[in-house]
Formats: sequence, structure tokens, C-alpha cells
Amino acid sequence: MKKQFFALSALLLCIFCGIETKAQQAPAFHIGVKGGANFTKTSTESSLEGKYGLGYQAGVMTRMDIGKLYVQGEALFNKRKTSFESQDGSSSKLSWNAIDIPVVIGYKMIKTDDFNVRIFAGGVYSYAFNNNLSTSQALQEGFKKFDKSNIGVTGGVGLDYKNFTVDLRYEIGLTSISKEFKSKPHSFSLGIGYFLF
Repeated sequence: MKKQFFALSALLLCIFCGIETKAQQAPAFHIGVKGGANFTKTSTESSLEGKYGLGYQAGVMTRMDIGKLYVQGEALFNKRKTSFESQDGSSSKLSWNAIDIPVVIGYKMIKTDDFNVRIFAGGVYSYAFNNNLSTSQALQEGFKKFDKSNIGVTGGVGLDYKNFTVDLRYEIGLTSISKEFKSKPHSFSLGIGYFLF
């Protein structure tokens, strides 16, 4: 554990040291709005097989630019949908709402005044509520203890053109939304945003 801590500390130190003299410039701070679609499924350690379902997201975002590096935080409302298929051929649908707070660190591989190509990675805190499962009584009992607080990791690529921004990201949950089925959400999302300033 200590070796991993020291390795992570060394990596972060190298990143921040690599900002060069651009770090002496005042960082640019931006606020914007964002919306898009998500495709979510949940893995289980049972006989259920998860299927991707289409949902949507909307919220606000902030970004602080430091040269080619940036830090971006968001507060997003997500409507997530997924389905399950049992070995007997029966299917079930699960949907829930969540407030997601992702914080990512990114790097602009191509940076111009009007156009950027970015990569990024970070963590996500998610608070789930209003879950609804249309299925058998046994499954409903398993998802009754829906774990509201979840932590995950995310990463992806993005494009900026002037004030417009587009992100394609993948997110994986590290904690289960149902302890009984050990269901961890996985999702792809496509978000389109606009920085107001």
C-alpha cells in the first residue's frame, strides 16, 4: 500500500512540475451548461445478464485551464436505464435517477485559440434515488436495498470549438448499487456543452 501511495505521489508531482512556466499565468476559469445521453448496464455476480439501456443527463460544469492541463468538475442529473435477462429467458427493466459529481484532470493534446483535442480521467461520486424495477418479486427484494451512494472512475476524450465542447466518456462503478446481486453500473456517455464564459 505504501509503494502504491509513493508511486501515485510521484506521478502527481511529475504532472504538476510539467506545467512549466505556463503555470505562472493566471488560470482561466469557465462555467457552462451540459446535456447528453448515457448508455448504462450493470454487471452482476448472479445468473442475470445486464443489457445497455438509453438514458439522458443534464447539468452544469466548471473548468480551470492551466496551460495544456485543466481540471473540470460537473454536477449532473442522470436518468439511467438498464435491463436484465435471466437464464430462463425472462427480462427485467431497472431505472433510477442519480446526481453525479465527476471531477477529472485533463490534458489538451492539441491546443489552439479556437480548437482543442483532450484526454481526461478522474473520479465520480453518485447519489442514486427513485429506483424502479419492473420484474419478479424476488428481484424486487434484491434491489430493495438500493445503495444510494456510489463511487466510480471515468475517462475519455473530448473536443472543444470556441465555447462548445463535446465529451465521450466511459464510467465504471467501484461500489455496488445492489449488495445482494453485487451490481456495479458501467456506462458510456456523450455530452455536449457550452461555456457561458
